[in-house]
Amino acid sequence: MELGQTLQRVGDMQFFLYRRALHPELFHIHQERRIESRRYHANLWIVGLTHAVTVQADDRIITELTADDHELLPEAGRVTTFRFRGERDHTERFDDGMRYILSTQVEKLSPNLFNATHRDLVRYGANRGMFLAFQEWTDNGPEPFTFLDYEVRDKELHIQSFHAFPADHTILKTQSIFEIGPRPKSKDASKSKDAPKS
Repeated sequence: MELGQTLQRVGDMQFFLYRRALHPELFHIHQERRIESRRYHANLWIVGLTHAVTVQADDRIITELTADDHELLPEAGRVTTFRFRGERDHTERFDDGMRYILSTQVEKLSPNLFNATHRDLVRYGANRGMFLAFQEWTDNGPEPFTFLDYEVRDKELHIQSFHAFPADHTILKTQSIFEIGPRPKSKDASKSKDAPKS
């Protein structure tokens, strides 16, 4: 079964970071968007109450993924993985000039505060980014949804995600920055550049 085809539970959510693209056939992609920038391009997927973002600059690739079933996912190219619990920050700096910065928060709310936050995010998501509610997973209350907001900059892509789990009165939030730095100069190139001319 493809990831994102059935209702996910917030307690099962995990984060994955890859240095490769992931094959779309692994996922049930409910909504997708492609971003083209001068220095990079990105693919954003809503995969049920999870998401995937792949950023590629020439042959350098970073993929962030939230998912509830790791057994279908490849191990090749995986940099790190962890379960979402409370608040967490994570940074990866790669030797090819790329950097990835992440902050996550699992926010358990009272029913009243959850309903108010849900309404605000639905209203905000109607005019920004990518928003998808899942009526088929609604149980006599607010709809579960995924909302991806993003900001495209010359050398960075900023992503904010909000995943609403009404049954648990919980919002899973992530904020990430993909930084596209220059490739470090190789030692051989610097040696030849500094070598005295004959």
